[in-house]
Amino acid sequence: MHTRLLYASSPQWNRLVGNVDRLISGDGFRVLKDEGRTRAGILALEGLAPVFVKRALVRSWLVGILDRFGNSPARRWLQGARMLRAAGFACPTPLVALERIRAGSVRECFSICEALTGAAVLSRAVFGERANTERRRRMFASVAGEVRRLHDAGLYTRDMQETNIMIGEAAGEFRVYFVDLEDFRRTRQVSTTRRLMNLVHLDRSIGRFMSRTARVRFLYSYMGETGLRASRQRIIERIMELRRREDSHASARVRSETLKAQVARASGGGESNLAD
Repeated sequence: MHTRLLYASSPQWNRLVGNVDRLISGDGFRVLKDEGRTRAGILALEGLAPVFVKRALVRSWLVGILDRFGNSPARRWLQGARMLRAAGFACPTPLVALERIRAGSVRECFSICEALTGAAVLSRAVFGERANTERRRRMFASVAGEVRRLHDAGLYTRDMQETNIMIGEAAGEFRVYFVDLEDFRRTRQVSTTRRLMNLVHLDRSIGRFMSRTARVRFLYSYMGETGLRASRQRIIERIMELRRREDSHASARVRSETLKAQVARASGGGESNLAD
């Protein structure tokens, strides 16, 4: 399999290119996610600060062919980082991006960036050791302001959820980091529909640990003080309605997958019995 290096922030990172598979299977790698086509975690390297490594397997050989001449996950990740940093948003500093190609098809991608060891995903920051009501409100106001600023800058993400937002703190001020960079896109103007769907997806993810009152307060922070209260209330009602639809669709998908799994198990059992 051929390795194509897309980016390295300095020559010292070139040595990772040939060893990354071994490194993410060793004792120095702390796995944070290992499911589906994704494996990600923190890698400790001797003499260097910890780094975050993500490996993404490409869905199919045909998709990999298209990715080779288009935008592979590694390329989208790099582009997302550049767009965010150019627009003044905080995100992990890219260190290495590479693709693995076999038979003309991109089969897997690696992205390596700084590990945000001084930050935590939104839910953990909210319920951290120093969390209290006032602190949580200030934290969510900071996140709401950054999401609004993101949209106003012509940027949005197709995967807006709390696990893709990290919070750090310096000198009493919160710093909001956007991660999972391959899903970011730029447009001349973020449409109302895209804004609403970003807010719905974020509301669904933070709804697991926030009350409805706190979520509504977050949405008011996003909208700011401009506009009539009645208009803002209508927008919130629309977001809540969209969320109910998303929840309903998600429940239907879960029921469908559960049914498929049950049928598959029953079918497998039948074949086993016949074989016996």
